[in-house]
Amino acid sequence: MALLHAFARVAPRSVVAVATFDHGTGPAATRAADLVAAEAAMLGFPVVIGRGTSPPQGSSEAAWRQARRQFLMEVTDRTGGIVATAHTRDDQVETVLMRVLRDSGARGLAGLYAASQTVRPFLDCARDEVAEYADEVGASWVEDPTNASMRYFRNRVRRDLLPAIARVKPGFDQQLIGLAREAGMWRAELDAVVEPLAQVSATGRSVFVAVGALAIYSREELSSVWPAIAARVGLAMDWRGTERAAAFTNESRTGTRMQLSGGWEITRTRDAFELRRWR
Repeated sequence: MALLHAFARVAPRSVVAVATFDHGTGPAATRAADLVAAEAAMLGFPVVIGRGTSPPQGSSEAAWRQARRQFLMEVTDRTGGIVATAHTRDDQVETVLMRVLRDSGARGLAGLYAASQTVRPFLDCARDEVAEYADEVGASWVEDPTNASMRYFRNRVRRDLLPAIARVKPGFDQQLIGLAREAGMWRAELDAVVEPLAQVSATGRSVFVAVGALAIYSREELSSVWPAIAARVGLAMDWRGTERAAAFTNESRTGTRMQLSGGWEITRTRDAFELRRWR
C-alpha cells in the first residue's frame, strides 16, 4: 500500500495496472485484496484481481508465492508491463540469512540483488521507514495474520533468530547485505560468461551447451556453472542437483542421461549436453 501511494505521488503515468492476489487463505486475504482494489480505484488506477482456490492449493509459503508469481506473470503478459514490489532491506536480510541456513551456494546468496525483471524501489529502505511513510500518506492496510505465526520459517528468522544474533553481534545485518551485494556481482559476472555458451530452445523449455565448452572447467567450477546454465530456463538447482550435474559432466558418456528433481533431466549426445523437462 505504501508503494501504491508512492507511485501515485511520484510516477502515476508509469502504472499500467495495480495487481492484487487473494490467496484464498481466509477473510484477511480477501479483505486485503478488496482494500487494494478500492484504494487503487480511488487513486485512478486500473485494477486486476486474482483469486486462488479456497482452500488454497498447498499450505506452504512457497506454494503461495508460486501462485502469486504465476498470476503476476499473466498480468504482465496481458499489459506489457513489469512487476514492481515493495520488498525492503529487511526482507533482503531475512532472505539471505535463510539461504545461509539452507546451505545455499553463492548464487543464492545474492537474494533480491540478483538480476530480475522485477523492480523493487524500496529495497534500500528499512521496513520501519516504509511503515512510517505509509502513516504519513494515510495509507490503509490489512495486516497478514500469518506474519504472527511461528509456524513459518521466515517469521522465526524475523522474530527470534535475527534479534538474538543482533544482541551478540551488532551490525550482523550489514554483513549480510555486504555478502549479498558481493554475491550479486559475482552472479552477474558468471551469467555474462555462461550466456554465450548456453543456447535456449525456441520453446524455452530446454538449454543446450557444447561438450567442449564445459570440458575446460573443473568439477568445482562446474558446480557454479551449471546453476547459471539452469537459470537460463528458469530452473533453480539445489546443491544436490548441482553436485550431480558436475559429476555427470565429467563422467557421462554419449547417450546417457541424469534426472534432477522437479521433472528435469540432463542428457548427453556426442556434441552437447541438454537440460530439459522430461515430464
